Amino acid sequence: MAFVPPQAGYDRAITVFSPDGRLFQVNYAREAVKRGATAVGVKWKDGVVLAVEKRITSRLIEPRSYEKIFQIDDHIAAAPSGIIADARVLVDRARLEAQIYRLTYGEPVPLTVLVKKICDLKQAHTQYGGVRPFGAALLMAGVNEKPELYETDPSGAYFEWKAVAIGSGRNVAMAIFEEHYDENLDRDGAIKLAILALSKTLEEPTADSIEVAYITTEDRRWKKLPREELEKYLNEVLEEIKEEEVEEKAEDYSELDQNY
Repeated sequence: MAFVPPQAGYDRAITVFSPDGRLFQVNYAREAVKRGATAVGVKWKDGVVLAVEKRITSRLIEPRSYEKIFQIDDHIAAAPSGIIADARVLVDRARLEAQIYRLTYGEPVPLTVLVKKICDLKQAHTQYGGVRPFGAALLMAGVNEKPELYETDPSGAYFEWKAVAIGSGRNVAMAIFEEHYDENLDRDGAIKLAILALSKTLEEPTADSIEVAYITTEDRRWKKLPREELEKYLNEVLEEIKEEEVEEKAEDYSELDQNY
């Protein structure tokens, strides 16, 4: 008789809980996110910035055709990680919900309302047979009365953050945020912090492998950072990283001298 793993059956049906209270298909969807490209978000008092890793798998791909930050409304954008095809479906649904709200109430949709609607859709795909969970997480950011930044999980849970990362580089980026985040950041400081966190997760960060967009409470419209500005910020960040590495090596040598 063939050996049957303990979880067999529980990971094939989305509606069946395992004995220890897990939905294996949801866990697998989270694994898809963990293997995805890194996306980070940083909030400051007057706005929010999103930065994403663009995995250019061939030199023949046109970098400008590889969109990773999706504008949902004038004041809301999303950065995904995981299965991008799944993320596109969620983004299209978010755009539709934003337009329905605008036509119904005559005003821009609050980000909290939109996040809840998207997470309700995600949760529904963990509850009914014949569907599977979305293998994508979204960072959703925008400005209504104030800047807001949310992370949405494949399970349908959502959390508001001051600074957050999703994807394969999450742990590294979150460690950077824990160390360097300051609530008194200005726009330049937030952009540089987002690029720093993203750069630490990349082997060779370049302007082609990073995309950055931001919004402020002043004009409430998302803007993508032009390549020239992105290169300037990236060069400043890489220079600061080199200086830190030199200082760390100097400290190490100093400790060795003291030991001798």
